[in-house]
Amino acid sequence: MADRLLKLRYPATCAHCASSLTPGDQGWWDSESRIASCTRCRPPGADRPPITTAASERLDSDGLPALPSMNPPGGSAQQEYLKRHQRRESQIEQRWGRLSGVVKFLSDDPQSTKAWAKGSEGERKLAAHLVRSIGEHAIMLHDRRIPGTRANIDHLVVAATGVWIIDAKSYRGKVEQRDVGGWFTTDRRLFVDGRDRSALATGLFKQTLAVLTALDNVALDVDVMAALCFVDSEWALFAKPFLQAGVLVTWPKLLCKAISELGSLNRDQIVQVAECLANGLPAATPH
Repeated sequence: MADRLLKLRYPATCAHCASSLTPGDQGWWDSESRIASCTRCRPPGADRPPITTAASERLDSDGLPALPSMNPPGGSAQQEYLKRHQRRESQIEQRWGRLSGVVKFLSDDPQSTKAWAKGSEGERKLAAHLVRSIGEHAIMLHDRRIPGTRANIDHLVVAATGVWIIDAKSYRGKVEQRDVGGWFTTDRRLFVDGRDRSALATGLFKQTLAVLTALDNVALDVDVMAALCFVDSEWALFAKPFLQAGVLVTWPKLLCKAISELGSLNRDQIVQVAECLANGLPAATPH
């Protein structure tokens, strides 16, 4: 049997309720499908429940169909973290031999490696928030690959308002927009924790182009919006979401509010658009 109950070594997301599982939590792990389940959804001794669409493609009360291309959020970032972590452990074992266990205990992964795990956790947190807030009114596709590249799209949400391309960021510090222009010029930049992070917004141009290309065969007028969503960052007391290079910069609660506004797409059109995106932008990782 591929799945077993154990203490998880790495962050994961329950495939049934989309809750985050942290290292040390007890949970079920299927090594073949690489799917985790929390003990609330599957208590010890219980049979495996059927995989629902809670973690990605969700049904609404009127029968919005699930898509067959379910993919867990944060999968690509988690795979990259595991690859780097395991490569480092292998290098330590080759160099230190019997002392490798002590070296591993006294050292830690470099920040460049831990950043991948943190990014994966941020994607899972945002996915869980999306499911709780708008899961009954939208179809979600997580961790989609841009054909011909190694790049991926964290989240695609198809709702009445259109298609939302969402890049989840798990940065610390205050998010703000500053005008760094001179006396007679305007130059608005995105700053996070005092550092210019404007490139995060322009980085979504490639993702937007990929989505527009995937929608070429859809005979519908579909709005396509791009958003940077900061999951763990700080905002000023009266801060509001803002546009940076045409990209909405926001946080989970107000992102869900924007997605759930009234829009022009009906149920059948939402399904049509989501199926087109699922075919044009395949799952980035195996599941």
